[in-house]
Amino acid sequence: MNAKNRRAIRTALQTFTAVVAVVPALAAVVADSDALAVAAPWAVAAAVTAAGAAGVAARIMASPLFEALLSRFGLGLANGGDE
Repeated sequence: MNAKNRRAIRTALQTFTAVVAVVPALAAVVADSDALAVAAPWAVAAAVTAAGAAGVAARIMASPLFEALLSRFGLGLANGGDE
């Protein structure tokens, strides 16, 4: 697998983590139609939460332990020169 594909998969994992973190809160707001009028503050909070979760996920994925785990599945970045 080439480096670009590995990076794309890693980014998808990070984005998925961020979305999973905010979907329950968004679903709770959207489920109640009366709450749609006040959805703007929730949307902002969800965006901030998603950004924070993505940052945390990126930081965790940059750690040597997580990199070693990803390398076991052929998704690590430091596995030899095809970058």
